[in-house]
Amino acid sequence: MKFTGTEKYVATSDLQMAVNAAITLQRPLLIKGEPGTGKTLLAEEMAAALGMKLISWHIKSTTKAQQGLYEYDAVSRLRDSQLGDEKVKDIRNYIVKGKLWEAFESDERVVLLIDEVDKADIEFPNDLLQELDRMEFFVYETQQFIQARHRPIVVITSNNEKELPDAFLRRCFFHYINFPDHATMQSIVDVHFPNLQQEVVRDAMEVFFDIRKVPGLKKKPSTSELIDWLKLLMADELSARMLHDKDSSTALPPLYGALVKNEQDVHLLQKLAFMARRRG
Repeated sequence: MKFTGTEKYVATSDLQMAVNAAITLQRPLLIKGEPGTGKTLLAEEMAAALGMKLISWHIKSTTKAQQGLYEYDAVSRLRDSQLGDEKVKDIRNYIVKGKLWEAFESDERVVLLIDEVDKADIEFPNDLLQELDRMEFFVYETQQFIQARHRPIVVITSNNEKELPDAFLRRCFFHYINFPDHATMQSIVDVHFPNLQQEVVRDAMEVFFDIRKVPGLKKKPSTSELIDWLKLLMADELSARMLHDKDSSTALPPLYGALVKNEQDVHLLQKLAFMARRRG
């Protein structure tokens, strides 16, 4: 069982090695990197390439670790008891299975994505240590012991918004997705737009990497934003021509809203363009 990327996902040799090492060690694969570098997409393409079902658990700031295991719906049970419903006699009717339970009870091996783990409370990763390590947990309400039928391939993503506990990191195989270099980015663009004029690609990537090099930029454009921008340029020939004929002193590229995401960066680029015109 080896992951080598897919037709839709360009995986570097380092990333392929990390994925396959995590599978061999049977440890969660912790993926970090800039937003928009394909961390979530990696899990989706791993599942497709390995012929497995993907179970996704998208973490929010309010998410608790217990929700990944199960939740006891006491409110529904109280309401049903007031209505005289017979099903209140069986507490199992009010146990809501979480994503880990779903992955554990699957008849086939699955890929389990725990997406953006750093969004949750700092204790969230520690609360899942035993369950991810031993692949089992206990349901106190029903006195059930749940064990994984097949150990899932666990992919955990993080945008590095907060530090993760050492005990959690020790149990993971870690990989940081470096931002693609020019050649890798060309391959990614070719996957998404195989028939796009190379002149447009060359002009767009030149502007894209120039913007990323601007010192003091609050939010550098990512791979996904380049793909969105190219899609817009394809749909607007005038903008593509403007990009090709762009003067270096022009403040912003056409359709810049796909690349620049806040007013501070817009003002910074405008200021740099003004300075360039003054020097000219």
